[in-house]
Amino acid sequence: MTLRTGARVRAPELRGAGGWINTDRPLSLTDLRGRIVLLDFWTSCCANCLHVTEELRPLEAKYGAELVVIGVHSPKFPHEADHGTVVAAVRRNAITHPVLDDPQLLTWRQYAVKAWPTLVLIDPAGYVVAQAAGEGQVSGLDAMVADLVATHDADRSLRRDPFEAGAPLPGSGSDWQVRAAAGFYFPAKAVAWPAERGGGPSRALVADAGNNRIVELDLVPGADPVERRRIGRGTRGHADGGPAQASFTEPNGLTLLPTDLAERQGYDVVVADTVGHRLRGVRLADGAVSTVLDLAGHDLRTVTGVVPDVASPWDVAWWPARNRLVVAAAGVHLLLEVDLDTAAVDILAGTTVEGLRDGPGRDAWLAQPSGLAVLGQALWFVDSETSALRWVDPTGTVHTAVGEGLFDFGHVDGPGRLARFQHPLGVTALADGTLAVADTYNGAVRRYDPARDEVSTLASHLAEPSGVVELGGTRWVVESEGSRLSELPAAPEDVVDGPAQHGQRPVTDVGPGRLTLRVLFTPAPGRKIDISDGPGTRLDVSASPSELLADGVGAGPEFTRGLTVVGAPGATGVVHVSAQAASCDDDPSNPHPACYLSRQDWGVPVRVVEGGPRDLELVLLG
Repeated sequence: MTLRTGARVRAPELRGAGGWINTDRPLSLTDLRGRIVLLDFWTSCCANCLHVTEELRPLEAKYGAELVVIGVHSPKFPHEADHGTVVAAVRRNAITHPVLDDPQLLTWRQYAVKAWPTLVLIDPAGYVVAQAAGEGQVSGLDAMVADLVATHDADRSLRRDPFEAGAPLPGSGSDWQVRAAAGFYFPAKAVAWPAERGGGPSRALVADAGNNRIVELDLVPGADPVERRRIGRGTRGHADGGPAQASFTEPNGLTLLPTDLAERQGYDVVVADTVGHRLRGVRLADGAVSTVLDLAGHDLRTVTGVVPDVASPWDVAWWPARNRLVVAAAGVHLLLEVDLDTAAVDILAGTTVEGLRDGPGRDAWLAQPSGLAVLGQALWFVDSETSALRWVDPTGTVHTAVGEGLFDFGHVDGPGRLARFQHPLGVTALADGTLAVADTYNGAVRRYDPARDEVSTLASHLAEPSGVVELGGTRWVVESEGSRLSELPAAPEDVVDGPAQHGQRPVTDVGPGRLTLRVLFTPAPGRKIDISDGPGTRLDVSASPSELLADGVGAGPEFTRGLTVVGAPGATGVVHVSAQAASCDDDPSNPHPACYLSRQDWGVPVRVVEGGPRDLELVLLG
């Protein structure tokens, strides 16, 4: 399965109206001639993009003299098009390479990108030599970079003089000691520690994600928060032990376990250690940290195949109705449930396809579930990429209260079917039987009343709220971008009638009738498709609305598929494509070669146009 060959393509120049970050001057590919360049198309809301950021770190270190990595920030939501938001995201994710802020998607269009994340490799002569969508591609690109280094070293066209882009942003990179001393750094979520469990009427635990630690606070109305204890030494990593020895890697969600279960397990709080892809336990008596579960390596499978080992647990909640711990696995678009007594992990909801579809949990589509709350018998969650508030009943069936689809959002109050959020990251059950939604990209805390099916606004003008905690009738909001906790005013809620918006991502025109879908994949140098256990590729296609495609949906091994598009000119929808390819080192002398899985999910917005294209090509690696 090989990418079709043709004329070499000169890499388009880098353009972005937002300017540059982590460099003291604009960069151009002309100035970088003689160097290998890797473009990373990402956006700050995308958990999968953050996985690639982590994957790139060792590649950047390995080829420090030969490779220049440039991030191209390509926003999905209006909030991400603000330059200050991009600067904050670069700081939050400790990105030190240059980043082009491209709010109008100019460079995205020039490179015909169709998915976040996408990587584009450019050779020293300024030509595109490879494109890769999704996670798990960096090992293949490593082999390609090694080939380019050898080739261009041989003809002396490779520059090895130090590349100096300028100083990175203050507060990013390795200066965590400065951040830790200054207080919170992009905190994520908070949980109450009640007096009956050894805490107090104003006691809370906060996941200080940017400082890689948990902080115990007293939150007294009308006063500044008072820090009582830090759990975690502040460096990124995975170490168990006492509060001064333990380490986390960007913890986000926390949940307090029932007393009897906590005594049995030996820890009181479960922490979603997001970038470490683990669940951690904290014993509150002495602050000892332990590892509850590594979410990698559980061989979970859905209808789309094997679940990648990049769960990115964003939140956790104890759900009494099923007697299970639930994990919002944002990175794979799933809700997982864990039996803490046996450490068994199962899929509660989702297929790994990113989208919005209700129904039985194993058939439902989720999109970066990022916040959990239990209210009554129901488990509520916010699905950040569909800007949705959804819930699961005890039978495991998924329902949607607020939300329309992957590209629908806004700041609209009113009945659930008409209301809109913008990339919410947190949800909290309140004592009055309603839900507080941390509507992150609207900078607001919203209220949803399930009994009335109504949304209203509790507070606005907040700096990326990501969690809410209620203590003794007072509500506090975690403002992540503001690196603070703020007391919510007790004023009556507003009703906001803002516009319902649709995503700015470029739409792909297709003609009605027959459409050929091709997913292009070329194994990296020195590898071949793995057919040892059957077909080495899998393609799964669906659509929303489902009526958009009359045939061609479902799963199969071939990366070329005929589809039939239904709809009058002007009709729109989303074609959902999941592709995965297994390749192994092509070394006949090694009976146990190393193998690699490439995978990407696309949600391609399409518009039916009379006489439109009859081909849709997506590049997995090629």
